[in-house]
Amino acid sequence: MSELNLTPNIPDPDDFYAELLAAHEGLTKAESDALNARLILILANHIGDRKLLSAAIEAARAAGQE
Repeated sequence: MSELNLTPNIPDPDDFYAELLAAHEGLTKAESDALNARLILILANHIGDRKLLSAAIEAARAAGQE
């Protein structure tokens, strides 16, 4: 991978979002936060490109400051 893709790229994004929300049902805030952290680490490991991961962190921080 060479460049961070910020354009919509998930087939059936509404279904994915519903699945993600369903995974959090019945969890406490701490359990939900832990699930999110595990998911992030699993996906980061799958990506495996350190520069790409750094770009994703920067993009997420910037998006939160808008």
